[in-house]
Amino acid sequence: MQTIKASEFKAKCLALMDQVQRTGVPVVVTKNGKPVAELGPHRPAPKHLRGAWKGHVTIKGDIVSPLEEDWEALK
Repeated sequence: MQTIKASEFKAKCLALMDQVQRTGVPVVVTKNGKPVAELGPHRPAPKHLRGAWKGHVTIKGDIVSPLEEDWEALK
């Protein structure tokens, strides 16, 4: 991850935005040697919750049918 001083960021802002868009690597902006902001690529959120985990979660087995085991808490 690249770090840059605020004064340098001010002068190179548009070029840094193009760089982040092209590479996807965020840039940390520092002021007095301390990080104050991070410029990162935009990742739009999914429009609906349905399908938000598609490709990330795998369902193994039947998740609808009741379990055949008796739970201690139900006794």
